[in-house]
Amino acid sequence: MPGPGLGEFDLIRRFFMRPAAGSAQSGVSVGLGDDAAVLDVPAGCQLVAAVDTILEGRHFLPGSNPRSVGHRALAVNLSDMAAMGATPAWATLALSMPDADADWLQEFSAGLLDLADAHQVALVGGDTTRGPLTVSVQILGYLPHSSALLRSGARAGDLIVVTGTLGDAAAGLQCLRTPAPDSSAAQSLIARFEYPTPRIAMGIAARDIASAAMDLSDGLAGDLPKLAQASGLGAVVNVDQLPLSAALRAVASLEQARDWALGGGEDYELLFSVAPPRYVALQSAAQRLNLTLSIIGEMRAAAGESWLLDGAAFAPRSSGFDHFG
Repeated sequence: MPGPGLGEFDLIRRFFMRPAAGSAQSGVSVGLGDDAAVLDVPAGCQLVAAVDTILEGRHFLPGSNPRSVGHRALAVNLSDMAAMGATPAWATLALSMPDADADWLQEFSAGLLDLADAHQVALVGGDTTRGPLTVSVQILGYLPHSSALLRSGARAGDLIVVTGTLGDAAAGLQCLRTPAPDSSAAQSLIARFEYPTPRIAMGIAARDIASAAMDLSDGLAGDLPKLAQASGLGAVVNVDQLPLSAALRAVASLEQARDWALGGGEDYELLFSVAPPRYVALQSAAQRLNLTLSIIGEMRAAAGESWLLDGAAFAPRSSGFDHFG
């Protein structure tokens, strides 16, 4: 229940206002507490902005761990920065909630701010209001002029490459929805859903190597066509080359694991296209970050996507997530 006298401005001061000093405050001339933030973008850089909203019952289950909700609200935005090759720096938060529950806010703010501190992101503004539990985060970052990784930069013959493993978040959500006997595999998958890892360092490292990039938020079967269309190309994907984790294989059949890898979404891994001669450089960058890369296909001049399983035509059962599809 709300604490005595815990009003809108009290909760902002108590749970979200940070000391002005500290590494996470770089570039902040005016932060929380005024009508708007005043920020200093480094010389020679462009500002990069993104915003995402997560809604109870749509992006996370009712009664979810508030620390996870806070983490995910920022992580999905950090993943957008990673896909652009940008350095994240500042964030704003718009939080709607039914009540000012101090215990919930303590955990939520810890999840959000711990991740912000890990990436030296300063919370510089926002708004709170009473309503359905909804979290909107806007993130601002920067990168050198004309260096952004875009969806539109792919070329025919480029390799299609993904980081990490796919399908884990969808499996983790299923483990939360239909609890099975406790296992280390299930707990690992749940953690992949509740606490996704944005690939910021990999995005920055790939900026001068990859030709195009995006993050995998809606599932490979939904996201790859967006990159291909933006580049005016098509693609061919070898489904048998999809990277599947040992945890995913432990809880699902190979067919189900592939379905989740193609259409599950919310893995927040990175999807790259890279010219074959540049792949070794991309792989070296990933190795330095202790991150795996998998070549899963190739960009081609002809429009449309072809999915192959053991060399034969394959039809994904999901075309990825679409709120209005």
